[in-house]
Amino acid sequence: MDAGSMNSSSSSNLKGQSKCPLQEQFLRRRNSKENLDRFIPNRSAMDFDFAHYMLNEAKKGKENPNSVISSPAREAYRRQLAETFNMNRTRILAFKNKAPTPVELIPQSHSLTSSVNQPKLVKQRRHIPQTSEKTLDAPDLVDDYYLNLLDWGSSNVLAIALGSTVYLWDASTASTSELVTIDDDKGPVTSVSWAPDGRHIALGLNNSEVQLWDSTANKQLRTLRGGHRSRVGSLAWNNHILTTGGMDGKIINNDVRIRDPVVETYRGHTQEVCGLKWSASGQQLASGGNDNLLHIWDRSVASSNAATQWLHRLEEHTSAVKALAWCPFQGNLLATGGGGGDRCIKFWNTHTGACLNSIDTGSQVCALLWNKNERELLSSHGFTQNQLTLWKYPSMVKTAELTGHTSRVLFMAQSPDGCTVASAAADETLRFWNVFGAPEVAKPATKAVREPFSQVNRIR
Repeated sequence: MDAGSMNSSSSSNLKGQSKCPLQEQFLRRRNSKENLDRFIPNRSAMDFDFAHYMLNEAKKGKENPNSVISSPAREAYRRQLAETFNMNRTRILAFKNKAPTPVELIPQSHSLTSSVNQPKLVKQRRHIPQTSEKTLDAPDLVDDYYLNLLDWGSSNVLAIALGSTVYLWDASTASTSELVTIDDDKGPVTSVSWAPDGRHIALGLNNSEVQLWDSTANKQLRTLRGGHRSRVGSLAWNNHILTTGGMDGKIINNDVRIRDPVVETYRGHTQEVCGLKWSASGQQLASGGNDNLLHIWDRSVASSNAATQWLHRLEEHTSAVKALAWCPFQGNLLATGGGGGDRCIKFWNTHTGACLNSIDTGSQVCALLWNKNERELLSSHGFTQNQLTLWKYPSMVKTAELTGHTSRVLFMAQSPDGCTVASAAADETLRFWNVFGAPEVAKPATKAVREPFSQVNRIR
């Protein structure tokens, strides 16, 4: 009896439980688009374009049975095309709604696959103005390939020698002042070079002398005599060491702090030294001459007041080597440019003396400058285009060509921030180019988030 009552009660409970879902199902409002009758097609779920295609293709096959026969390759192509565009379906009518789009449990932006397949942000290409942003007159600029008459100091003051007069142009205020006019028996000025402090400047003269000036006080400090026998066309600073190169082929290191300044003499060139550049480390000196030679000198092997042996003697250029530029991002990489008979830019490993690459530019290479912010090299040229050319390194693909000068671009100088380049040409103009662009602003370092209780000793 107990069992029978349990059965009857359980059956009544089952009836009650089964009744509720059925009631909900019949009372549920039917969607107007939903059609549960299996014999009536659901138009909203049908692909009419596909249906039209299938009916027409079947009709064509019956009317032209010979057209159905095709080569195996054509049949394989047809099957591949059908799989790609989901054309292997045989059913035209649809009796059920389309399956809903599955909901992603994990957003795609946070999934591992999306992070792998997501394309990297492409850096926007820098706009390079094709015209100079400023042009200044430079009358009486000496048209001589072997001289170095332009330099931009660390205090943002540009120095240029026009004949026997040296002018200073303050880039911050765009004001011009005269530093000095050399007497006719000593001039003209054949080279200018700012000291690293941006205050003192060295002037090489036609009569073999070198003058040191304080540009702030507009005062001459001293004159270096006796080192050279003819004009001094190239200068280079290495801290307190002023290196001078003359038409006599000698290179002299002068310590400007002491009474007898000559500390080292490098002998290797047989003609005028027209290019001098110290490496950023101050350990190696590159010198180029009118004898088509490039020398690399190392201070570690130098002996005081004696003829010093070069580290490398490089003879690959076939014309005068004036343009020299040490790479700012690779200390042992040197770029050099040859004159009108050579026209090449060459790259050297100064540790081994190996020539890494050589590019024929098609015209005389007068000056070279590296971009401090990007892997680019700027060169200035002579006949025929008298242009400035920007190269991408190491591919040496031309990025831009800047024209405007009507005669060979003899000298270039770079602003302290590395953005602007000044070029002086034989057309007696001084032009300013925003070729290297603004440097990237460094993002502030994010502060490290301290762990909770980081100051408490951990229990091992």
